[in-house]
Amino acid sequence: MIKEVKTQVNVEVGVDVLWKALAKDLKEILPKMMPNLVKDADMLEGDGGLGTIYLFNFGPGIKTVTYQKERVSEFDESVHRIGLEVIEGGHLDHGFSHHKATFQLTSTGEQESLINVKISYESATEEDIMPPNTPSSTLLFIKNLENYLVHGAP
Repeated sequence: MIKEVKTQVNVEVGVDVLWKALAKDLKEILPKMMPNLVKDADMLEGDGGLGTIYLFNFGPGIKTVTYQKERVSEFDESVHRIGLEVIEGGHLDHGFSHHKATFQLTSTGEQESLINVKISYESATEEDIMPPNTPSSTLLFIKNLENYLVHGAP
């Protein structure tokens, strides 16, 4: 049974800049933004839109997995919504049969946005578990992205 966790965060970045970073420039930004966690990122298929497959190779800051492939399973530029579903490695190597993060961006000001995050997941076993630190690690990712977009590369 698929379960969901929802959270939201306000950032001091305009929605258009934020959308470009999440939906268009993700593979370039992630290794620069968090080099200890994401060693490199590649676009294996697609053009960044629906159906695109990314490969994220993790750095020394992540000890339990070496890579994760994600597919863009939702992409709606008109409402600034993108969903990334893990299709190989990562959470799927740690007891989950499904893991997807959906980001819905809403402008709240010229240089402000609200990000609604929905994480859906399903355990591969009968045990009712949630991916460790999922909400907090997603919020940390967003805050790192905000810092990168406001202040540039570290």
